[in-house]
Amino acid sequence: MAARISLTLDSTDAQVLAAFWKTALGYIDEPPPPPFATREEWLAQYDLPEDDVPEDGAWLCDPDGVGPYLSILNVPEPKTAKNRLHIDIRVPGHGSPDERWARIRAEADRLVRAGGTVLVEVDHQHVVMADPEGNEFCVAAASA
Repeated sequence: MAARISLTLDSTDAQVLAAFWKTALGYIDEPPPPPFATREEWLAQYDLPEDDVPEDGAWLCDPDGVGPYLSILNVPEPKTAKNRLHIDIRVPGHGSPDERWARIRAEADRLVRAGGTVLVEVDHQHVVMADPEGNEFCVAAASA
């Protein structure tokens, strides 16, 4: 059996970044693990420092259970360099290259309205973007 992965993003404002990625991926807030009723109860078991509050993190999941979990955690230092790993958002649908490109551009436009930034468009193949904190990701067509 293959290992399941989760992804973690460092952040300066986990709640802002979580709102963006929920919009981008269609994710929802991950429920706390059983037997905990709230995320606060779950975090309390770790005896964290008093200034480490639940709002310093966000835990997201694919409502269909297919995609990886996404954790977003506040850290004191800002992002300083290009990501060594990035997320590709694959836009579904088939059709001609022009039709696929139109769907990619429409998705990029939607993500700009959600707080993302277009960094570069690559040969009608994909769009390199950044989330509100500068983490790079790509928008491309799904495989045929």
